[in-house]
Amino acid sequence: MQEKTRRAWTKIQENVLAHGKKIGPVDTQQADAVQTVLKPVWLYGIQLWGCTEQSNTDIIQRFQNKVLRNIVDTPWYIRNADLHRDLQMEMVTSEIGKFAKKHEERLLYHVNVEAIQLLDSSELVRRLKRKKPFELV
Repeated sequence: MQEKTRRAWTKIQENVLAHGKKIGPVDTQQADAVQTVLKPVWLYGIQLWGCTEQSNTDIIQRFQNKVLRNIVDTPWYIRNADLHRDLQMEMVTSEIGKFAKKHEERLLYHVNVEAIQLLDSSELVRRLKRKKPFELV
């Protein structure tokens, strides 16, 4: 997780922060830059780490908050929820839910019977506190 965060920070610094201009009010070009640079970094592998502990999701959410604050040059007293709303960015947990829902819909109409059985939770035996993909919806 630390290596992924380090790579993401370098990518952000190369592409967005290196231009040296921070704009106070949010404009569409700035929001598009955030969408095209930041979002693919943490969306990669969302199917794998979406089922992990909440602390891993929190790490990615904190990273997203820091990058958004650096790009927009937001004062400390602005809430993260307001910042996400103004930039029209989804929170990490809502993105995980969206991707899980899309995955479940794909499995429902899959031609392979065994893939459809992945959604069956009737004989679910829990030995660990891990989440299953169908629980993220």
